[in-house]
Amino acid sequence: MRDIMGMMGKVKEMQAKMEKLQVEIALLEVDGTSGGGLVTVRLDGKGALKSIKIDPSLFKEDDVEILEDLIVAAHKDGKDKAEAITAEKTRELTAGLPIPPGMKLPF
Repeated sequence: MRDIMGMMGKVKEMQAKMEKLQVEIALLEVDGTSGGGLVTVRLDGKGALKSIKIDPSLFKEDDVEILEDLIVAAHKDGKDKAEAITAEKTRELTAGLPIPPGMKLPF
């Protein structure tokens, strides 16, 4: 019985830490870049696009397709960074807990 109570305490503690982590991730901002810095996008911790900065040298009529590809690449770079930070913070939080492989936290 004592083990169950101890485990319940740990679960409540983990829940509080997870809520704090979710707030921290929501406030996170990361920049993704492509084209050697010609395109930069800013994303929040959940991967939502917040802003785009484009070097004026890319505004040539025949470069539209290249620009579109660079924006997509910069977004992917930023999203990958946000996911890596989230995964690391979650790993730190859940250290020692038996979390099934592939389970994404926070939910």
